[in-house]
Amino acid sequence: MDMDLKDFMEFVQTTARSVGAEISSPWFYLQFGLILAAAGIAYAAETAIRNRVDMTALTMRWPLPLRHFARVMVSSASTAVFTLLVIISRVVMYHATWPSRSYLLMVAAKLGFAWLVIRLVTSVLRNAFIVRLVSITAWLLAALSILGQLDTTVDLLDSYAIVLGGLRLTPLLVLKAGALLLIALWLTNIASNFAESRINATTDLTPSVQVLLVKIIRIGLLAIAIVIALGAVGIDLSALAVFSGAVGVGIGIGLQKIVANFISGIILLADKSVKPGDLVTIGDNTGRISAMKTRYISVAAGDGREFLVPNEDLVTQKVVNWTYTDKNTLVKIAFGTNYDADPRLVTKLAAETAAAHPRATKGKPPNSILTEFAEAGMKFSLTFWIADPDGMDNVKSDVMLALWDAFKREGIRVPYPVREIRVRGGALPVETTVEVPN
Repeated sequence: MDMDLKDFMEFVQTTARSVGAEISSPWFYLQFGLILAAAGIAYAAETAIRNRVDMTALTMRWPLPLRHFARVMVSSASTAVFTLLVIISRVVMYHATWPSRSYLLMVAAKLGFAWLVIRLVTSVLRNAFIVRLVSITAWLLAALSILGQLDTTVDLLDSYAIVLGGLRLTPLLVLKAGALLLIALWLTNIASNFAESRINATTDLTPSVQVLLVKIIRIGLLAIAIVIALGAVGIDLSALAVFSGAVGVGIGIGLQKIVANFISGIILLADKSVKPGDLVTIGDNTGRISAMKTRYISVAAGDGREFLVPNEDLVTQKVVNWTYTDKNTLVKIAFGTNYDADPRLVTKLAAETAAAHPRATKGKPPNSILTEFAEAGMKFSLTFWIADPDGMDNVKSDVMLALWDAFKREGIRVPYPVREIRVRGGALPVETTVEVPN
């Protein structure tokens, strides 16, 4: 370790002497001034290009790859103009003076060109964070390579290590593993999205089987990507066995709910008790299942709200699935009339009113029966079938309004509570106290 520290200090001192010698030269300030001038001109040129060039009209008939290249070049116009101006300055100074006097211009030109190439390559990515991360990482590697410090930096990052069992962890190993994992996960996401689109387009599979297949493919591809990425950087997976006990303790202490929800989600997908599109009632919440995730399901209430119900609750609690085996739903309406009405006429009107609704199932006629002779009047029950439970409350409201209109036409009255208070024998006895002022 002492030797590594000594080498590092020598590297820092050598770099400092080199930078000091470069800064003390008058040619450094000339090159720096040319770089600043090129940056200013490039910024002005980009503003002029974006204001005057209509890319949509200009590239309308161009091939798609050429249109894409043109858009990237216009969006990176300042970098392109800067690189071109610095290259011209470098060529002029190279032939007019010694090559070493335009070294800074050469470095700036290479860095600008590297950034331009990186922008063109990363333009195919859609995730803004990934684009930024890849761009900065690639540019730093290019900068170290241009400055001739890439090998030295790699050796320095590999010189410090932490040994855990049979695993030697170094900053270089962590960076390599992280980069490969990002690439592997990105490719895995592309592959799983492609597989999901193909599975969802298959009409032979039920929605629950489609979700189950997608989850299995995602988990399998993720596991394969991690194994390949760790193996590519030289990490022996058997050396990670020391962490399995810690993971087991973590699951036992703090991850029971996460694991329970994950296993419950697999069970729900396998037994098909609920599936996307089902109308369910869980507790006091009713809505359609819009999505089934690894940890929860999303139930859309129809009024803009979505309930995120943990998978474990669907396995352990009572769930009403209105569309489990059949979407046909029985609608029940309770109502009453006074004793002046003819109960046979009332049941006939109720059945005809329900049958007239457009959503009532024609093959199953409505049924209306007298259920009770109550104190306030007669009580009836009306039942009829609809083909889908969606909007059942609206159907009930429509039938009840139509039934009200039918009762009005026939002179049938709906009972309501009436309370009368009679005072007999004069005024109520009230005790009063009169205070006499002093």
